[in-house]
Amino acid sequence: MKKLNLKDVSLYVEENIGIFHSKRIQSLDGLKLTQVLKRKNPYLYKAKYALTAEQIVKGIVDAHISSNEETIFGDWLEGLAIFINSKVFGGYKSGIKGIDLEFDNEGVRNIVNIKSGPNWGNSSQISKMISDFKSAQRVLRTSNSQIVVKAINGCCYGRDNKPDKGDYFKYCGQAFWEFISGDSELYIEIIEPLSHKSKEKNDEFLRSYSQMINKFTREFSNDFCKDNGEIDWEKLIRFNSSINDKG
Repeated sequence: MKKLNLKDVSLYVEENIGIFHSKRIQSLDGLKLTQVLKRKNPYLYKAKYALTAEQIVKGIVDAHISSNEETIFGDWLEGLAIFINSKVFGGYKSGIKGIDLEFDNEGVRNIVNIKSGPNWGNSSQISKMISDFKSAQRVLRTSNSQIVVKAINGCCYGRDNKPDKGDYFKYCGQAFWEFISGDSELYIEIIEPLSHKSKEKNDEFLRSYSQMINKFTREFSNDFCKDNGEIDWEKLIRFNSSINDKG
């Protein structure tokens, strides 16, 4: 185990945080109004008394962004965690299905499935993770029957006060970052580097976002508003849910 140099972490973040921001913008550039309208619940916006095209457009775009950013940033944090662990324990991106990180510590091979937060999956998804852990353990023991393998679900934020789940351990937030780095304060220390060039990157994102809202509002008004400007709810719901729509 080596002591983590926080300058290495800051440099990694500065060199790679742009990837996160670029993917945020790319997710908007590839967005189509018809796609998101088909995925969202039109009854919800009626129940919320939405009266303008912009209200509906902002609602569906903001919901898309929130969900998408969580995934994009979760993937980015996974890369950061693997980088940090490689500096301390010599860990590496695993080649085994369902395993994100492998590293050895005190005679134990740790296999880690990394998630963004603690409430990431339903029962079937958790069962799939447990199955992946067991498969990975069999693979590793095929080449070394004496190896001790510990399975961990690591979550980048949040908490879980009962980490022992029987088939695996679940470390969240501070516990996860300390587990992969040996530094109990790392979960706090990584905050500052994340703000690198964040204002200028966010300004760029907001320009793309504003253009998308304006574009989609125009499209929605043309396709789903009556001549007097009122939202044509029947047309919108038919577009979203009619069995005759082959699109």
